[in-house]
Amino acid sequence: MTSELWHERRLTENKKRRDDHRSPYQRDRARILHSAAFRRLQAKTQVLGVGMNDFYRTRLTHSLEVSQIGTGIRAQLKQKYPDLDYLLDSMSLIESLCLAHDIGHPPFGHGGEVALNYMMRNQGGFEGNGQTFRILTCLEPYTEHYGMNLCRRTLLGILKYPATYSALYQTQVQDEVVNHRQLKPSQWPPVKGIFDDDSDILNWVLSPLNAHDKQLFASNSQTDPNQHKRTRYKSFDASIMELADDTAYAIHDLEDAIVMGIVTQSMWQQDVQHILEASEDEWIAQEFITIGDALFSGAHHQRKDAIGTLVNGFVTAIHIEEQTEFDEPLLRYQAKLTPAFAQALDVLKRFVYKYVIRKPEIQMLEYKGQQIVMELFEAFASDPTRLLPVSTQQRWQHAEQHGLNSQRVIADYISGMTDEFAARLHQHLFSPKTDALIDLI
Repeated sequence: MTSELWHERRLTENKKRRDDHRSPYQRDRARILHSAAFRRLQAKTQVLGVGMNDFYRTRLTHSLEVSQIGTGIRAQLKQKYPDLDYLLDSMSLIESLCLAHDIGHPPFGHGGEVALNYMMRNQGGFEGNGQTFRILTCLEPYTEHYGMNLCRRTLLGILKYPATYSALYQTQVQDEVVNHRQLKPSQWPPVKGIFDDDSDILNWVLSPLNAHDKQLFASNSQTDPNQHKRTRYKSFDASIMELADDTAYAIHDLEDAIVMGIVTQSMWQQDVQHILEASEDEWIAQEFITIGDALFSGAHHQRKDAIGTLVNGFVTAIHIEEQTEFDEPLLRYQAKLTPAFAQALDVLKRFVYKYVIRKPEIQMLEYKGQQIVMELFEAFASDPTRLLPVSTQQRWQHAEQHGLNSQRVIADYISGMTDEFAARLHQHLFSPKTDALIDLI
């Protein structure tokens, strides 16, 4: 059995609700599903711009698909490893992690993330996963000061990068841009970790670990002195969530691209089929010789069947590896793809990145969002007590009065916006049209 410490919440609760027999993780799942931050995902960009077409996946539909894949992985592992059933006892836990994993991503996808990271460059940076942790633990108003007040194990599972910004930041000789329009994302990569502002909460989450496990879990590696350090480990639950996320990204986002005609069968044959038909795994080699015909046939039912076949192939190729250097079971075990399927997933992810993410039209949308976010931040930072909403002003003033990071309050406000709200607010602030102000009041 896992320790009861992992069921604890930072704020002790004594909710006496009639005939409420839910488990701690069922409660967590409900809090995430009913949160405003989760609902906002319906209007945030996944890959293709929100509002361009009703068919496109949003951050919300992506998160639902990740949840479905994650529970499928959990069911497979539960059957394969009955001796580890005590680690796989909750479907709701995996659902919670998968539903919440993108909850901190700002408007306009990677463009918004890079923009906020640049504007916060001297105040602890910005990164979507760190913001997810922050929303769950202190921003979402389920409680006054403790966010959704989720279980410790749920918060451990959401930690893709379990170390603080200051432990991972690598000083780079990089001149600040003269003009926001010149900002290149490749020159300002976010530090993938937890904000220093939230280090006390991270310490609480990791407190059940012994000293050895805690130090090893938060350790990092650095292959390039010109890049930020990266954490080396994640928990067992996080390893399932991340595999589900990668599978949804590689396969379901690929489906969007095929339907919209962004990728063609000749691109597929050159960049995917040609590589994977030589796979050492017999199923992969056989499947990738023919599955392109179904994916690009134009028949909706054939494409759907092919997508389902691919997802099933990856979900059933996951096994559990043991990391004997850890004592804590939640860190000792990891969900992993077999090497051949890991290679296949990497090929699919690179295909989506090359032909979809890097497509100039997509990058233009990302660039536009990047500019909107930086200009909003600059405006609010210029006169916070004049331009921020009253409730956000109060948070900003509290931070100023108590020596806290007041710029983080502005980043919190902007990162919570949907694409459409951020675009409209930008228009209200900078458009010469006076009638644009009416909707805001």
